[in-house]
Amino acid sequence: MTEELIAPCGMNCGLCASYLAMKNDLKKRGILKTYCTGCLPGGKNCYYKRQCELLRKGLVRFCHDCGDFPCRRLKTLDKRYRTFYHMSMIENLEFIKKYGIGRFLEKETVKWRCPECGEVICCHNGLCYKCDLDKLRQKKHKYRWEE
Repeated sequence: MTEELIAPCGMNCGLCASYLAMKNDLKKRGILKTYCTGCLPGGKNCYYKRQCELLRKGLVRFCHDCGDFPCRRLKTLDKRYRTFYHMSMIENLEFIKKYGIGRFLEKETVKWRCPECGEVICCHNGLCYKCDLDKLRQKKHKYRWEE
């Protein structure tokens, strides 16, 4: 995981289903998934950058640097991710602000590591895109937090 994959909103794009599909080139394996390079590397993909003048002008790197943190949009996104994916963008941003991006990346690497192969587990479906391709094809599996 790298710093450039941490979006301004606190999303770790390195855990995203679309990023991992691209990284593991799932289309070559017969799994049709949307590909994404990440919010920052892709530039135009960052929803918050389009909506927030401070981000658009490059005046802040992360939403936690804004006086309006956490804004309504971020609270809505955070609630959805806490409910469905057991992660919080606001907690991510607070951790980054307190401990720095390096420690955040270390923590994420441990939290989202596949116990079988050491690759990254997807936050959206709880699967490792190296070990769990059959489950991904079937689209019928329990999310990792439910097991």
